[in-house]
Amino acid sequence: MPITADDVTYTYMKGSPFEKDALKNVSLEIKDGEFLAIIGHTGSGKSTLVQHFNGLIKPSAGKVCINGIDTRGKELKELRRHVGMVFQYPEHQLFEETVYKDIAFGLEKQGFTEGEIEKLVKEAVSTVGIDLSILDKSPFELSGGQKRRVAIAGVVAMKPSILILDEPTAGLDPQGRDEVFQFISRMHRQLNITIILVSHSMEDVARLAQRIIVMSDGKIHMQGSAGEIFRDVAELEKIGLSAPQITHLMKKLKAVVPYLNDNIFTVQEAKREILRYLKK
Repeated sequence: MPITADDVTYTYMKGSPFEKDALKNVSLEIKDGEFLAIIGHTGSGKSTLVQHFNGLIKPSAGKVCINGIDTRGKELKELRRHVGMVFQYPEHQLFEETVYKDIAFGLEKQGFTEGEIEKLVKEAVSTVGIDLSILDKSPFELSGGQKRRVAIAGVVAMKPSILILDEPTAGLDPQGRDEVFQFISRMHRQLNITIILVSHSMEDVARLAQRIIVMSDGKIHMQGSAGEIFRDVAELEKIGLSAPQITHLMKKLKAVVPYLNDNIFTVQEAKREILRYLKK
């Protein structure tokens, strides 16, 4: 289910003294099964952009199509069955008495049978790495990381072919963040669904994404692989971003060890490069 955006402009508070173009003539294509990351400083337009991908907001000009379906049309209910969206702090939307009921809520609204709901809830729980034993617990008894996974499971249970995650690890400790990204990566690998990740974590973006789009001032400023994007540290810093911390460390090490490769963007790559050098 590919996504295309053609010359998309979105204007907040149009016609008022506070009118502002949050997106300016943005065009892009996202392929089936792609893991795409969108990065940019606060106010760059990245969250506004992804909200167009399930018709939550509609372009002021231009158009967005999901598998040929124009999001300005009337087929949004069907579209949203295939496009799941996880906002920042999704656990704030938990409200049911039990974890099971919270995950099942969307499925019930879509008219699934009781047997189908039970099967899909258990599959979603397994996907996000939650033990079945917590299904009867109140979601408010859980840890922050568990709540986050329960909230995401409610979206995953709908079997979307496209999953959009807007800062899915915001506010989590390092362990909780790693757990969330592990199951997101596993889900992409095993189910081959399209993942669109908005994140401020350059390290996680470099490690996970196949392609990165850099937003600045409502426009696509750069796009490419992690290597292509994070190699140009000066350009990123010009728009208020930075390369992963490990990249800066490797560049400092290279000043001492000239033969060291400093085009490194993940801790795993740095480890391999340092071990390779030490074995010489």
